[in-house]
Amino acid sequence: QVQVAESGGGVVQPGGSLRLSCAVSGFTLENGAIGWFRQAPGKEREGVSCISGSDRVTYIADSAKGRFTISSDNAKNTVYLQMNSLKPEDTAVYYCATRELNPDPRSMCITRWVDYWGQGTQVTVSS
Repeated sequence: QVQVAESGGGVVQPGGSLRLSCAVSGFTLENGAIGWFRQAPGKEREGVSCISGSDRVTYIADSAKGRFTISSDNAKNTVYLQMNSLKPEDTAVYYCATRELNPDPRSMCITRWVDYWGQGTQVTVSS
């Protein structure tokens, strides 16, 4: 059974930083892809950044480019999302997800085709 656990959310002022962590069990990162998604109140869930486990190719949404960085530690089966220069519009519940077949990160983030979701972690950017 695959389990996905996010951590690291919280409240931060505009311009601040947070690092989210996604620890996965029952899934070998090298065999698939992991992505970060977010959902703000009243909006659809959107892909933020995804990474393939084998070659660490990444995809990042335009809204996050230049501010967010995704990385992975395959030995720990953990993926991180470093978020800098946070804006109020980044406020959302952030979800981590896994995908095994066709681990193309761009496809994963855009189509939101995933196998398992985590419970989510709240990120609030407010002064």
